[in-house]
Amino acid sequence: MNAERGSAKHGPRVDEERKHEVEGTVRGGGPTHAEEWLDPEPIRDTDEELAPRRYPPGHEPGTPAGITPSDVERRSTLAKWLSDARWPADREELTAHAEEKMAPDSLEASLRELPDGEFRNIGEVARALGLGTERRR
Repeated sequence: MNAERGSAKHGPRVDEERKHEVEGTVRGGGPTHAEEWLDPEPIRDTDEELAPRRYPPGHEPGTPAGITPSDVERRSTLAKWLSDARWPADREELTAHAEEKMAPDSLEASLRELPDGEFRNIGEVARALGLGTERRR
């Protein structure tokens, strides 16, 4: 029997394949699995999760001063459905645009309550509907 071979159960080709598979572990280079799903999940650092996130000044999450969360939601809905409207537009044009785009009924009802006149952008529509306006610091 040849003493240089690693195993008597299989041939030299299989021995070389297995040697190649464990080479990363032997050298300490980390996991050797080709499939990531075989690797164990890393341990979470709870201190890092509990530490408050730091944001650059002016980029903190939350609602800007001068506007409520519900106003933010309503302004977002206005922007979603009216962003591609032709500006300037009046109440009838905006309502027709919203109906054409199949906007929510609540938005169409709000647009019908707009005063007469032309609006140059969504901000003017929001102010006319009594939505809050964010204030810059």
